Amino acid sequence: MQNQLDLAHDAPAQRKAIRVKTTLCRRVREALVSLGGEAHRSIVIEQVARTLGHNAHQIPEELQLQVIVSFEKTWADERKRAAYGFHLPFGEGSHRWGIIAEQVAL
Repeated sequence: MQNQLDLAHDAPAQRKAIRVKTTLCRRVREALVSLGGEAHRSIVIEQVARTLGHNAHQIPEELQLQVIVSFEKTWADERKRAAYGFHLPFGEGSHRWGIIAEQVAL
């Protein structure tokens, strides 16, 4: 599973482009709040999958990629990043996701 997560940017070109889904962004935000404001992305993905009714041990690869792409593209857009409060506590390229402390209180 970890290799699949590490290779999100290396997805085959023949697959259709993965779009940012605002529903997933909201679910990522909710998961981060419930996890205390930050967590490794694999834990966040498991939490989101559970809320969608999936078994956390058999998360579809497509869902994993959609969650990763939704977070990363939202984080890359300054306006959207501020709206969701997303940040990377250990910097760009980190797999630890978070939301800024003020956003956790909201």
